[in-house]
Amino acid sequence: MNNYELMVIFTPVLSEEDFKAAQKKYSDLLTENGGELVYSNPWGLKSLAYPIQKKTTGIYWVMEYKAPSDFNEKLKIQLLRDESVLRHMFTVLDKYAVEYNAKKRSGVPTGTEKVEG
Repeated sequence: MNNYELMVIFTPVLSEEDFKAAQKKYSDLLTENGGELVYSNPWGLKSLAYPIQKKTTGIYWVMEYKAPSDFNEKLKIQLLRDESVLRHMFTVLDKYAVEYNAKKRSGVPTGTEKVEG
């Protein structure tokens, strides 16, 4: 199994329940196909850098997971069919990225924090 990170931008017209249902839909798809959810982080409503389908905001969601290598193709098909998804992006995480994300989630300094002063 490999480590991946998925970022999805949903249409901003989704209700809170629809957003949670969409997250559950993709999390369930992951577990049904032998994957493991490591971390789910709903970022919420954010401005887009440029309009997509005439929308200037989107609801962001980031999911870190472990899955067999053929799972991403199945997930990609589902994301492309879903009309509430504006954009999505998969990232393969190497061991350093997995370690960095784990440290960041646990609050351990990662060395990339901003220095105030």
